[in-house]
Amino acid sequence: MVGRDNIPHQNAEDEIYRLSEQALVELPLDGKRVLVIIPDTTRHAHLPIFFKTLGEILSPKVKALDYLIATGTHHPLEDEIILRHVGITAEEHSSKYAKTRFFNHAHNDPAQLRTIGMISASDMTELSTGLFTDAVDITINKRIFDYDQLIVVSPVVPHETVGFAGGNKYFFPGIGGEKIIETFHWIGALITNPAVNGIKDTPVRRVINKAASLISVPRICFAYVVDDHSVTALFIGSPEEAWGRAADVSSRIHIKYVDHGYPQILGLAPEIYDDIWVAGKVMYKHEPIVADGGEVIIYAPHIKEISYTHGKEIRKVGYHTRDYFTKQWDRFSGMSKLILAHSTNVKGIGTFENGIERPRVQVTLATSISKEVCEAVNLGYVDYRSINVAEWKANQNGDLLVVENAGQHLYRLREDKKLNAA
Repeated sequence: MVGRDNIPHQNAEDEIYRLSEQALVELPLDGKRVLVIIPDTTRHAHLPIFFKTLGEILSPKVKALDYLIATGTHHPLEDEIILRHVGITAEEHSSKYAKTRFFNHAHNDPAQLRTIGMISASDMTELSTGLFTDAVDITINKRIFDYDQLIVVSPVVPHETVGFAGGNKYFFPGIGGEKIIETFHWIGALITNPAVNGIKDTPVRRVINKAASLISVPRICFAYVVDDHSVTALFIGSPEEAWGRAADVSSRIHIKYVDHGYPQILGLAPEIYDDIWVAGKVMYKHEPIVADGGEVIIYAPHIKEISYTHGKEIRKVGYHTRDYFTKQWDRFSGMSKLILAHSTNVKGIGTFENGIERPRVQVTLATSISKEVCEAVNLGYVDYRSINVAEWKANQNGDLLVVENAGQHLYRLREDKKLNAA
């Protein structure tokens, strides 16, 4: 494995090229077909640097260099957006990169998937620490078997379901089938976001790594960390090792500690979050520092939908705490566990006793989603036009925190850091 954890901003591109060349020269790729698995537009990925680097190093010697977008359960990207995502124009695609093809993953299209094995009931029980006890078939995008080498380009940040994103997560859920995606999301939801987010070794990560071990095509991972400006760390090697090194750096860069909880947090969601399915990260990353009875406001005037892919299913369920589902399992056991997991992660932890649900905090949307829809799905509503962001920033104090680019950094209480250290 090669890598560096302190890449200077001023020559990041040159250093990424040097490290990439050093790692790839060891691989026997002459005349081979290479598939690069990349994130979609909901990640801070700095993809143009990697697209350019891989093209310059590999295009002269490989037979094919194509890209598969790890959409997971997100909606597919249009051609124009894909090209902008990797930093090229349509003219460049038809000339300089004419041989490069781009593909979207579709998790719910059986024609795209192949079963590569199964995690047994006993293994699932052990890996999930008893939270999930059924065997699970492992399905993945069958396109990977048309290639000799897989390269995962993987930004690493704290994550609400798996602990830290990246690594083998780009196979599952990135290009996986629905069943395995549902399974590990539900395991994460049962543990709860505050207990998982920013934790390196989690039951969900173990399940994902076990599933990835069934992939027969050689894999290498470019696991990297992005700070507020550029790529600040890059490790290239096996998905497990490279991701592990990057997660250590991410834990130092992406986890912010504060001295006390805040009764109110205004999270300014970035444009890359285009629905609540992904903008829920504003809640996930700040839930640990909201005071009991407090409020997280997801401020995103650009968002018009609960979910472009799963909106209909979410409207049937609404947003509720974990215990609302687990203590009424006869009502919800037949529903998609992916939807239930998203629902409870956004709503946050709480209780359900004697038919009464009590969330620990209030989640309010300041978006272009109507008040009627917000109330129908059990979330709060505030007209985003009533919020003067500049004034809110100026009035920050011990009771109010305004967070730019909300959803990128995980916030925790400093006392939790001391407990973990002990």
